[in-house]
Amino acid sequence: MKNVELKYGSTTHTGKVREENQDSLRVHEPDDPELTTRYGNLYALADGMGGYSHGSLASQTALESFFTTFYAGRPKQSLNNLRQGVQTANLAVYQAAQRLGVMRMGTTLTAINILDQHLYLTHVGDSRAYLIRDRQAKCLTKDHTVAGELVRMKLISPDKVRAHNQRSFLNKSLGIELFVQPDVAQVALKEDDLIVLCSDGVWSVIEDEEFAHLTADSRDLNNLSQRLIELAMDRESDDNVSALFVHVHKLDRPVQEESNHTLSNRVRSWFSAKTEDGRRKTVVVSC
Repeated sequence: MKNVELKYGSTTHTGKVREENQDSLRVHEPDDPELTTRYGNLYALADGMGGYSHGSLASQTALESFFTTFYAGRPKQSLNNLRQGVQTANLAVYQAAQRLGVMRMGTTLTAINILDQHLYLTHVGDSRAYLIRDRQAKCLTKDHTVAGELVRMKLISPDKVRAHNQRSFLNKSLGIELFVQPDVAQVALKEDDLIVLCSDGVWSVIEDEEFAHLTADSRDLNNLSQRLIELAMDRESDDNVSALFVHVHKLDRPVQEESNHTLSNRVRSWFSAKTEDGRRKTVVVSC
């Protein structure tokens, strides 16, 4: 991608308790430079709902539909394409349940698109996205759960979520209703930013600040994802465990941005230029 160099690594595991891995990960870094320039890279995690039928099918169906829809959208319209991708994925899972004759089939979906120097995020459910910058970890997503809602209502503090008995009770997911409203956000990136997507089987047993500590001295992303998954299982996570890391390895200011910045400084200098008697003097600015 022009002006941005990205690296990624991921690991997923069934875990120690579940019989089936219902988590799905998907990445698309286009080989076509033109496609990359117009749409950027897309990274996503979906966690099929274990309480319903065909959780793994739900997560795989959602990602397939989501990625296809995103790259069929209008170029340079990341937030709109993410929203449309979620709606199409939601309908695809809903219709799959109808065809199979099952009552309900659901999944979470958390995805990031990196285009130019920005991260665009969409999110439904209780998987999470973290931004690690300057050795600090910030959660970019809100849990769409009963416990998460209690936090937003200030009835419990965020540090109580992991142990709350309604931590996994989703109040928003894909495939349950005909329509769903995803959360979306935009973040300006910096060089060496690290983004982590993980399922609730991971973050439920690992504190936010531990994500920053774990990644403090390493950018070996496959190794980091493996260590994170092993740590979650060592702490007896009772769910599937998945993590996807994306590292902003290099980020350069675009040439056009530099040109505009230089011109802005010249114009500012012109307005501030004065003669000794306080009157403005005429300055010729050449670009």
